[in-house]
Amino acid sequence: MSQDHLSTFARGLDVIRVFTHHKPRLTLSEVAAETGLTRATARRFLLTLVKEGYVGVEGRYFSLLPKVFDLGFSVFVSMDIWDVAKPIIDELAEELQESVNAAILDNDAVIYLARAQPNRMVSVGIRVGHRMPAYAGSTGRILLAALSEEDLREYLENTTLTAITPATITSKVRLRDEIEQARKQGYAYVEDELEIGLRSISVPIRNLDNDVVAALNIGCPSGRVDEDTMRGPMLTALREASQRITDSLRG
Repeated sequence: MSQDHLSTFARGLDVIRVFTHHKPRLTLSEVAAETGLTRATARRFLLTLVKEGYVGVEGRYFSLLPKVFDLGFSVFVSMDIWDVAKPIIDELAEELQESVNAAILDNDAVIYLARAQPNRMVSVGIRVGHRMPAYAGSTGRILLAALSEEDLREYLENTTLTAITPATITSKVRLRDEIEQARKQGYAYVEDELEIGLRSISVPIRNLDNDVVAALNIGCPSGRVDEDTMRGPMLTALREASQRITDSLRG
């Protein structure tokens, strides 16, 4: 092992990572088992995280606190791609007069990290920092489509599909088909699965190495925008904006 590798710091990160959407509350014994640490070592890490405000404790159970989001947000704002993305996202929202969002995949959820909103009386109520299950939205599905086969298989095996609305896909076979379709066509379209009366469409955002690093999304009330418009002019505008973000990274 390199002498520059801080194993203690790495193990502390391992403790944070054991908390997931499906395991939001864990006992000391469970954390020790998940990380391979002794109970005494796991306890020291957990109590340090509690003292620093990243973990809360209630009885025997530990859980992450919102301050953990600061760690990811610090990485987010430090990435060059977001320096060039925000004005393009703002411009797209103004052009389409609809809310535009950018999000990343975090385990089995998506986190919305950028948002632009026109001056409308009715807009889609997503806020920066908001988390949503990846399986039920167009943003999550286009990000899942970028996973390797191994990672996608692991996601499907470990994720419980719960109906959010009557339209939510809860069959893993159907969900895989939708993800495969998104991968082939280069965009994902979802209607009524997260909220009845809501349509959304998403495309990937790529870095200079052509890796998918985020998703660009438009969400619209069904009564205001029809499916043909979303799959037509709006999809074209989304793709152009995504390409502009990548091109802008070249300076």
